[in-house]
Amino acid sequence: VQLVESGGGLVQPGGSLRLSCAASGSIFSINVMGWYRQVPGKERELVAHITLDGGTVYKDSVKGRFTISREYAKNTVYLQMNSLKPEDTAVYYCNAYIRQYSNAYVVAYWGQGTQVTVSS
Repeated sequence: VQLVESGGGLVQPGGSLRLSCAASGSIFSINVMGWYRQVPGKERELVAHITLDGGTVYKDSVKGRFTISREYAKNTVYLQMNSLKPEDTAVYYCNAYIRQYSNAYVVAYWGQGTQVTVSS
């Protein structure tokens, strides 16, 4: 199983970016998909996640600015980030809880990370 992210980059304050993460491999089902972020010297923190039935959870500081969505047929999750602030600068990681065809266990997988920099 692989998670491949795309969409990071440099943007000015107030701008927008859209992150994508596609899961591939021998996938039976994906429960939760989400986005975390990390800055140097700090712990990785949850930004948002979306469950199998579409329920969402957001970090308080991104509510109203970020939107997480999911394309189930493509095993893909998106994070639309609007009104970006310098404090949103971080490496963003995709996360997914996946059950493969080969066993009954649900395992957490991570993407490689994509840099988001908000600066003028």
